[in-house]
Amino acid sequence: MPRKRFTTEQIIQHLREAEVLISQGQTVIQPCRAIGVTEQTYCLWRKGCINPFAE
Repeated sequence: MPRKRFTTEQIIQHLREAEVLISQGQTVIQPCRAIGVTEQTYCLWRKGCINPFAE
């Protein structure tokens, strides 16, 4: 099964949703499951959004 690709807009939306859930006291794993990505993917997305020089 091929991997699903997310657009930049979808990634930003998923990150916002995850941050809201984390701020409500959930662990990182729970929002990752809710948005359908692994914890590693979530961390890579955050790293890419925080680093202004990321491609």
